[in-house]
Amino acid sequence: MSFREVSVVEIREILRLWLAGTGLREVARLSGTDRKTVRRYVEMAQSHGLDRDGDASQLTSELITAVVGGVRSKRPNGKGEAWETIAVHHDQLKAWLDQGLTLTKINILLGRRGVVVSYRTLNRYATSELDFGRRRATVRVADCEPGAELQVDFGRLGMIEVDHGSGQVRRRVTKGLIFTAVYSRHMFVYPTFGETLQEVIAGFEAAWEFFDGVFAVVIPDNMKAIVDRADATDPRLNESFREYAESRGFVIDPARVRSPQDKPRVERCVQYARSNFFAGESFNGLDDCRARAERWCAETAGMRVHGTTRLRPAEVFTADEQPKLLARPVTPFDVPSRTRPKVAPDRHVQVAKALYSVPGDLIGQRITARADAATVKLYWRAELIKVHPRVGPGRRQTDPADLPAHQSVYAMRDIDALQRKAAIHGDHIGVYAAQVLEHPLPWTKMRQVYRLLGLVKRHGPEAVDDACRRALEAEVIDIGLIDRMLTRATTQAIQAQPALLPATADSATPGPARSVSAPSRFVRDTGDFAIRRSTSTSRSTSRPTLSRSTAGSDSSSETVRRLP
Repeated sequence: MSFREVSVVEIREILRLWLAGTGLREVARLSGTDRKTVRRYVEMAQSHGLDRDGDASQLTSELITAVVGGVRSKRPNGKGEAWETIAVHHDQLKAWLDQGLTLTKINILLGRRGVVVSYRTLNRYATSELDFGRRRATVRVADCEPGAELQVDFGRLGMIEVDHGSGQVRRRVTKGLIFTAVYSRHMFVYPTFGETLQEVIAGFEAAWEFFDGVFAVVIPDNMKAIVDRADATDPRLNESFREYAESRGFVIDPARVRSPQDKPRVERCVQYARSNFFAGESFNGLDDCRARAERWCAETAGMRVHGTTRLRPAEVFTADEQPKLLARPVTPFDVPSRTRPKVAPDRHVQVAKALYSVPGDLIGQRITARADAATVKLYWRAELIKVHPRVGPGRRQTDPADLPAHQSVYAMRDIDALQRKAAIHGDHIGVYAAQVLEHPLPWTKMRQVYRLLGLVKRHGPEAVDDACRRALEAEVIDIGLIDRMLTRATTQAIQAQPALLPATADSATPGPARSVSAPSRFVRDTGDFAIRRSTSTSRSTSRPTLSRSTAGSDSSSETVRRLP
């Protein structure tokens, strides 16, 4: 039998029955206590002067107090010896509980240390002193003002059969995005197959249409479409959903992780929608499920008598909340997508399978891209650096200003810009470049114009412009001809240039140095190839021996001596 504390009223009844002449066995049966317990109380009362021949007037408060104090052990602080024994090992018990040990295992470990207590005593100590298994006390939060708060949660409803065509039927898990008005308890259910950002925003749009207005504060669960990083005090919200909330005028206040008490109004609605709306029903696809869910919210859930408010949620909402909601949106929201693409070596990023140019030298860096139905915005460290019109997958959107100046013309095949670039160096150069580019496929001739610009850099714009003038007069369009004309003119100029030779030491006639044509820079002196006469007779074969002549020898004389 488990321990049961006998109350003062029961002790008084035990002693009264005994004074009336009832036996101990019968007293135990009538009082519902153990016979040994009855005996202890009777014997203690007799030791304090209780006489069975007397009447019940002997059962005074003083006597009862003395009997209770004599039977029960002394507990100065209200706890027994076993409790005090366990309290010595308080820190060790806490460490074991933090490690995940059960109380049964802890009781065994205490027994190995010589601490033998009952499991019940150990459980009461752990519950009261270490908060083991104790439910925290909850405090009911007062309701907000009408139209102020809306709690949102996802819940699993069940399975729906979906026809994919060709007779293929597939069962899919259906979830419900459930909205509950805090003040009126009016609710809305939006069935869906996924929890993506597009699905969540579509559910919110359907809710605003159902409520015919927007609530000031939304308290959602920590769903990924809304919260990127959960935190009790500083959660990081999804940028796209934050943008949607700003466009609709409501504030987001996410609940804490695993804290259903932060959104209690919607928690019970998940089970209610699953059992009362979805269970036992068959739906003809997702659209049919959504239409019937909206009708159920208006006619069944909205018109029931709520267990807490004892009012009909739809009537309270219509009378008190709906007039205080924000205006319902009339234009659809263009759901943006945000990605973190990497800038490629060609200064483009890929967004939704399309390429967009990036200004600046950001090759290898990851930037933020925001794409909606019309535009693509590129951000670098929260600064907007480029806005492109949206193009389809596989297309390229390039702004020539985003490319280096020396590469943009060729990369963009900008024929007009290349012609203007050539015309800057001379009128005839510009006309000649235009003649070169006059072709059914002009971009195939761009390299020839770049070659012409290279000649300008090598020989100067005046010479190239004059060469282009003469070629145009001859009606010859050939960049190679221009190159040969400039090279030949340069060679002739070098050969025609006079060179001053210094006077020799043996010159008898004083006077100015004589002028001769300057030799080519790569022509060797003729003395380097003179034939030297060999004096050696040790070789039996005869062949000429070549040697560089010494200074002052006649470089024009060459002799061949055959050895014997």
